[in-house]
Amino acid sequence: MNSVMLAASGAILSAEAGYILLAMFGVLWIVLGWWWGRQAKSYDGFAVAGRNVGLAMGTATAVATWITSNTTMLAPQYALQLGIWGMLAYSTASFGLFAFAPMSGRIRKLMPKGYTAVEFMRRRYGWLGTVPFLIISLFYAVTWLVSMSMAGGKLLNVLSGIPYEVGMSVVVLVCVAYTLFGGMYAVIGTDFIQSLIILAGLVVVAVAVLTQVEIQEVHEKLSNERPMLLSAFFPAALMALFNNLLFGLGEIFHSNVWWSRAFAMREGVGPKAYALGGVLWLPVPIVAGFLGLAAPALGIGISEPDTAGPLVAATLLGTGGALLVFVVVFCSLASSIDSLLAATSDLIVNDIAEPIQRRVTSKQASDPSKRRWSAIAIIGLGAIAWVAAYPNVGSLATVLFFAGPLVGSCIWPVLCGLYFRSASPVAACASMVLGSALGLVAYFMIGWFTASLIGAAVSGITFAVCCFLWPDNFEFDTLAED
Repeated sequence: MNSVMLAASGAILSAEAGYILLAMFGVLWIVLGWWWGRQAKSYDGFAVAGRNVGLAMGTATAVATWITSNTTMLAPQYALQLGIWGMLAYSTASFGLFAFAPMSGRIRKLMPKGYTAVEFMRRRYGWLGTVPFLIISLFYAVTWLVSMSMAGGKLLNVLSGIPYEVGMSVVVLVCVAYTLFGGMYAVIGTDFIQSLIILAGLVVVAVAVLTQVEIQEVHEKLSNERPMLLSAFFPAALMALFNNLLFGLGEIFHSNVWWSRAFAMREGVGPKAYALGGVLWLPVPIVAGFLGLAAPALGIGISEPDTAGPLVAATLLGTGGALLVFVVVFCSLASSIDSLLAATSDLIVNDIAEPIQRRVTSKQASDPSKRRWSAIAIIGLGAIAWVAAYPNVGSLATVLFFAGPLVGSCIWPVLCGLYFRSASPVAACASMVLGSALGLVAYFMIGWFTASLIGAAVSGITFAVCCFLWPDNFEFDTLAED
């Protein structure tokens, strides 16, 4: 039985209600994006919000961006397939925010006028480290965009029976539209509101579910029918725990989504905002994951594991629950897709288009040119995500974690490049290439739950050996030069 049949037969929401909600929130985010985006009068405002984002906005955008559709839909899938360890595995992604907190302060100090993570790699390692890092960054961004676009289509299909293709298309179109209007100002402004809605909604869902489900009953049902989900020695779950931890570190360390916010926040704000964001985010996947554990205990049939969370909540709580789940997941989708569109367009403008123009014309790109390139990049990224997501191939986990070994291989070049003078271009390049290659081999030969772990391990060993054989003596002051 497919998800369309589940939604239709369960009559959780009518298709008409789904279309109305979709239209309401689509218009709301576009209007808010336009409203906040009025402040983006220059490219600096469009790309990094004038570098003046305070603690409240900074914390809210970190929380909203990290509470993605993957959090609200993959955490239940983890719990459904991997049990208690799987649920806790997804919560380890908060360690990425904690670790990036001090790094964001150093990034802001070393590159006060920077725009992208790739710019750091170019100045720190030259083109030897930049090329593989840029390829990984673009591939990861597209993979994340595709997984969230898929999540939007799956959500609407499960809750109201809206065809997957229609729901996915509208979600992508809305996010592209309001990101075009205001860039980072629009992204951070809408993130603030979205984070409040998401956190409030999750609290309501958690309380409502716990009033209807006895934890003891869930435990007994799982103990009798699926004891491995409660086992402390479930091999795949234990590997997923460490795999997800390293994937989360790699995601945040390398992604321009987080670097662009470090550049956008006022000096001294980044460490506080990311640390507070990690604290607020930590319980979210545990709350969402419980829905996955409850599914087999409640006898709810799940045809697609990544739809378990919304389906369980909506089934237990009825129409009101379905409406609330719709709002929470739609906000989590928008808050992450817009961030990816804005941050990845910065990469394309600053690290591809502008260097090409400078090489061809020997002139710096003007503000109007950069804004035009940004608009083209945002539209192009939206189109790529739509084309890749349209076939609806694979689950969210298999799609997203295909990029796991690639981002895991970036941990050491970024971390050591920020703090150690001896980190060398040869080490950065070799570690990213070998880590990515062997991690992808593990993805296909063993499983997605090992790929990031192996990619990060191979990358770390390679980086250490190469730094010993070919050490550098980098001067960090050069990073601040225009």
